[in-house]
Amino acid sequence: MTEYLPEGFLFGTAENDGCLNSFASLSECKQNGRIVEAPCIICDSHHNLVIDLGCMRGVIPREEGAVGITEGTTKDIALISRVNKPVCFVVKDFTHDENGEVCAVLSRREAQLKCNKEYISTLTPGDVIPARVTHLEQFGCFVDIGCGIPSLIPIDLISVSRISHPSDRFCVGQDIKAVVKGFDGGRVCLSHKELLGTWEQNAAMFEQGETVTGIVRSVEDYGVFVELAPNLAGLAEPRGDIRVNQHASVYIKALIPEKMKIKLIIVSAFDNAFRSGKLNYFISEGHIDSWVYSCPNASKLIQTIF
Repeated sequence: MTEYLPEGFLFGTAENDGCLNSFASLSECKQNGRIVEAPCIICDSHHNLVIDLGCMRGVIPREEGAVGITEGTTKDIALISRVNKPVCFVVKDFTHDENGEVCAVLSRREAQLKCNKEYISTLTPGDVIPARVTHLEQFGCFVDIGCGIPSLIPIDLISVSRISHPSDRFCVGQDIKAVVKGFDGGRVCLSHKELLGTWEQNAAMFEQGETVTGIVRSVEDYGVFVELAPNLAGLAEPRGDIRVNQHASVYIKALIPEKMKIKLIIVSAFDNAFRSGKLNYFISEGHIDSWVYSCPNASKLIQTIF
């Protein structure tokens, strides 16, 4: 359902631009309840959102800014943070502003209610969905799963390879995939690691004897864990000159599937290396009922049942 994608996905498309062409096209959107997107240019002192529709000005009253604003379950920061970003809405009415010009009365809240009813309420655990990263906290990554509706990916569900902060994996504004883990009080709970491949799938990208680039994720007394891929890390011998989040050139000494281990030798470590933000998804759409990370002959079982 393309109209229920994360906020910003519709903005700039030919169909969305057509809706903003004129009073007539906006009137048609009002009649059919179509969700449209346009940039928010001001959040005024009363936390009403002023929207640049191109052909006219639009206003989203504070109470129509998001589901939960009136009830107090959504904070006003959810409105303030929309300035200079695309905002989704439905056209509710037309009025005249203080200068006598036609102005559209809009509702983001109603767009979110439609999204909840027609899209989010139909999701089931195991569904793979698109999401857009909105902000990052120590404990997890907040994402928009449709029309500005938020959800959280806890830090321990972002990848198998452990990270110190979600910013080690994501950046604000990044478009990602996520999998529905369950529901909690009407909110969708998400996971991410299941989409990044099993141990075997990731290990198949590497060969014994290769020297490759990795990221230092943990420095312990017994060794240094180096991430080769988001769902794959190996262990190198201890070194006192290595720091977490440095990039490292590592020689792959051995791949041991039955123990799900990779033995590495650090050739060199360095800061400020090029880092691609692109994620390699082994699953990017559809539905999964279960996922097994472990190798078939491994003694340890790592799996997710949805």
